[in-house]
Amino acid sequence: MDSIPLPAIEFKHITKYFTGSERQRAVLNGITAKVSPGKITTLVGPSGSGKSTLLSLCNLLLSPDEGEISVFGKPVSEWEIPELRRKVALVFQDAPMLQGTVLYNLQTAERLHGTVLHDPSGLLERVGLTRDLLDQKAQDLSGGQRQRLALARTLANRPDILLLDEITSALDPASVKEVEDLLLQMNKEEGTTMIWITHHMEQARRVGNETWLMIDGKLVEQADTETFFHAPQHSETRRFIAGEWV
Repeated sequence: MDSIPLPAIEFKHITKYFTGSERQRAVLNGITAKVSPGKITTLVGPSGSGKSTLLSLCNLLLSPDEGEISVFGKPVSEWEIPELRRKVALVFQDAPMLQGTVLYNLQTAERLHGTVLHDPSGLLERVGLTRDLLDQKAQDLSGGQRQRLALARTLANRPDILLLDEITSALDPASVKEVEDLLLQMNKEEGTTMIWITHHMEQARRVGNETWLMIDGKLVEQADTETFFHAPQHSETRRFIAGEWV
């Protein structure tokens, strides 16, 4: 009898409070869910629903106020932070570039974790950038080029889990397809687990094995992507898919 694999990430009753000018509010409210290993989970929902906050908890950029998060069965509080962030990598929508060349940015993993970057040119080409950019200043790249460099910089760590926060939002349609194809290939060939925040429902359909909907800090629906879009269980999900959510 095959054993059931551990979730890549497990959220147990996660609550996170932010204190505003008037009162404390829960930006995440009792999130309980499991991220399937080797799968792509697309995370959708209105702006301000807590999606980015949820990702930031997974590698301890933020800490939950209540509840527990585990990565491969081990609570995040028990991980050494450098090792956790090597395993669980977060790529932001507008990732900041370090001052210096493209190569210097790619060598971030070497400096942080002591890993060796064997093929920086190949890593660039993997994300659709040309090797002649290695000696160029990262600050001089276009927005789309910087986004792809941020992804390449993250991939240099060979993470087991990728947390992707609207990473294709600044790209033209052809570049979006290139990045999607790259990540789908990584998922298929290397089994990289991904949580992918997107505001584009068609992208969620294309890339997600599972899709979750968050609204007002709560996880409203979680299902395999086909079921999510064609047989949603909740009225909020049906309204959101139909574009009726305000």
